[in-house]
Amino acid sequence: MAQPQLPALRTINVITFAGGLNLPTYVAQRQGFFAKHGVDVNLRYTPSSAYLMTGLIEGRFDLVATAAIDNLVAYQEGQGEAPVQVQPDLVALLGTDDGFLNLVALPEVKGVTDLRGKDLGVDALTTGFAFVLREMVERAGIKDSEVKYVRAGGTNLRYAALLDRKYAATLLSSPYDLQAEAKGFTRVGSATELLGAYQGRAAFGMRGWIRDNEAAVIGFMRALREAMDWIYDPQNREVCEALLLANDRDMTPALAKKTYDMFVDKKGGLYRDLRIDMEGFKVVLALRSKYGTPKRDFSDPMKYIDAELYRKAFPGATLPK
Repeated sequence: MAQPQLPALRTINVITFAGGLNLPTYVAQRQGFFAKHGVDVNLRYTPSSAYLMTGLIEGRFDLVATAAIDNLVAYQEGQGEAPVQVQPDLVALLGTDDGFLNLVALPEVKGVTDLRGKDLGVDALTTGFAFVLREMVERAGIKDSEVKYVRAGGTNLRYAALLDRKYAATLLSSPYDLQAEAKGFTRVGSATELLGAYQGRAAFGMRGWIRDNEAAVIGFMRALREAMDWIYDPQNREVCEALLLANDRDMTPALAKKTYDMFVDKKGGLYRDLRIDMEGFKVVLALRSKYGTPKRDFSDPMKYIDAELYRKAFPGATLPK
């Protein structure tokens, strides 16, 4: 007797930054969670936030797996780094982490105050984590005019450029900060220690595409949630470390262990429930209100979040107000 034919998987073209923070996506692919929920993820890596955002808005990609939620706000509100040919209509689906942001500098730099008069690397000058770095510098008593911010692309590119000494410091997400430290570079400050709550990365897309492909989007969300539960199960530690090693040429077994520990830390790890941290998002909006141009006041996180879709994906779940 012929076997019943399984329904075809819905392919989703997903864009993200390279790095270990894609562990939930790697797990969902390896363990078949995407297929279980009816989707096939075609994962692409971006060199910069401008490439990621313009590609998403103009329809070359369907969803962003993980990128700074500030990028969403910036482009939605006309403050994006790059011009776009389509009017943005963006919305966040999930929160993944607080950014795991650490300021890492050349070996001879011992503190933030040593950065006066130096070049600092950022992905883009007006979006993403650039405002976090500016706030860190300002709180150290250094004026904007006393440093030079250099547009340098995504975390993997900034990491490589820092190793090549192309600037004095940059914000690196884990595990890139650990890898730089292992090579003798200096960790000079943590963004979360400075700012407290901070909503770093999120999964998001264009409202129209999400509305027209709701079942696939819910499948994507549920697969990532299942992956998070799988990552947090200590029995799966070995496989998680192996995935980190397989997807990052500068990863070592020792650093993979440290990275895994960081990702499953109860206080500062990956967001197991994938809920956006509202207090952290308010800090993102406060920094954009302070540093964004043209000058505007941003205060309502719910304007940028599809809470109803989150509830559909995870019945009974609620988002804090």
